[in-house]
Amino acid sequence: MTESEDIGELVRRFQGGDRAAFTEIFRRHRADVARLVFKMVGPGADGEDLIQEVFIQVHRSLGEFRGQSKFSTWLHRVTVNVVLMARRAARSRPALSAGPIDEGQLDERPMPDEDVVRQQRIAAFRRLLDRLPEKKRTVYILHELEGLPPAEIATIVGAPLLTVRTRLFYARREVEQMMREEPVLAQLAEELADEAKAPRGGEPQARAREEKEAT
Repeated sequence: MTESEDIGELVRRFQGGDRAAFTEIFRRHRADVARLVFKMVGPGADGEDLIQEVFIQVHRSLGEFRGQSKFSTWLHRVTVNVVLMARRAARSRPALSAGPIDEGQLDERPMPDEDVVRQQRIAAFRRLLDRLPEKKRTVYILHELEGLPPAEIATIVGAPLLTVRTRLFYARREVEQMMREEPVLAQLAEELADEAKAPRGGEPQARAREEKEAT
């Protein structure tokens, strides 16, 4: 999520009773919230409901926002809390579905082989993330998929920085191991491992990863 230069002014206008200010906040940040929600829960009908619930909570809580953290960090925290509460509630309810969805039936149009492999990898990676414990899964998504630094994640999840780094370390290790055990991801896991072993100063991607890890 990017920080708008005048988001502080919009917040102050909302806190002063300007309803149009909240409409503008919603317009600017809906796509950012939707991206994080779908990364955390995957595609599905519940995603739109969760996005709406996030902004209901934002509307209820924004009057108390005092700028102790960036607005984007605060919005991430609200989004994460809404998603985690929904996931916990879903686990406490009996499953009503008739069975797992046949991924081959999601789109029957013929696709190039590389698109088929890509969709298989995406589906497998989502299943893999769902196997991670919730706390590790959250920091992994925020860091590896959202690109947030550990210090900001610590603020979002309300945990010490060292705890976040520890969760991230073990989450990465578990993801790597699960990828090696997943047939459609095993080759990708080997490729990523080889890339990680590349000499320093070599591939731009390797340098970018090192710079991100240093933050």
